[in-house]
Amino acid sequence: MSDTEAIAESVDGFVADPRMVRIQRDAALVADLALGGFEGREYDVFEDRLLRDSMPILRGMLRSGTFITLSVRRFEERGIPFFVSSENRQLLHSSDVERDDIIVDVLMRARKMFRKRALLNGGWNPDFKGARGACCLLTYFIGRCMWDFRAVYLRWARQRERIARVEAALLDPEAFFNLLTVPPHHDEPETSLFSGAFMELLDAQPPETRAVVRLTCEGYAAGEIADRLKSTPGAVRTRLYRFRKHLYRAAGERKIWIPAHLHVNGVREQQRSAG
Repeated sequence: MSDTEAIAESVDGFVADPRMVRIQRDAALVADLALGGFEGREYDVFEDRLLRDSMPILRGMLRSGTFITLSVRRFEERGIPFFVSSENRQLLHSSDVERDDIIVDVLMRARKMFRKRALLNGGWNPDFKGARGACCLLTYFIGRCMWDFRAVYLRWARQRERIARVEAALLDPEAFFNLLTVPPHHDEPETSLFSGAFMELLDAQPPETRAVVRLTCEGYAAGEIADRLKSTPGAVRTRLYRFRKHLYRAAGERKIWIPAHLHVNGVREQQRSAG
């Protein structure tokens, strides 16, 4: 069975209308959208519906593993290495949260290339007469998602590995700070830094704040952290600001030393004066 046929079968399971009816309806819709250059209010409505209709299909295909298998096969046929571990396959089968995390990123990537290739460049053809035959826009779009899955998956897998290392290191404060690539400062009392007070303070914070602080200590910028946590740079900076207030108070009481990644202007002078 070809990729297109496999995708079409999954789409058929979620959409009641026969394929030919969908293709004819899509052809008329594309003709109308072309009059506006595939942009504007009407196109936004079309795109929103396309993404919304794709979500349950992608969830089902990712849960069953079909989406992963077809995507891997596409890349391997073109000599591009792509491997999804059995552990991650199982996680994407069992975890709604992890599936949706990947699906949202895939959809955001796929929608841009879909507009360019399928619509502006005429890549979608309702009169296609090849062996695979024509397909509806929804089937074509999910096929586009399979091309974008590799980049999204690899980034997701690397992030999971990085977070796992940090979480493991959190069990040992010294190991946690050994993850930092910061040159040593001889004027900082490292025995105080690794005393565990910082970890106690961090553990008392909400989960979102802990994640922001961990990623900041890894060297990520506010914008990068916002992307990973599906937040905004402003929200990230606000959480850091609030956490720093706790840090400054503890530093002023000589209970803790502030890690270099969490310094802002003037913090070193405050610590020296507190010492």
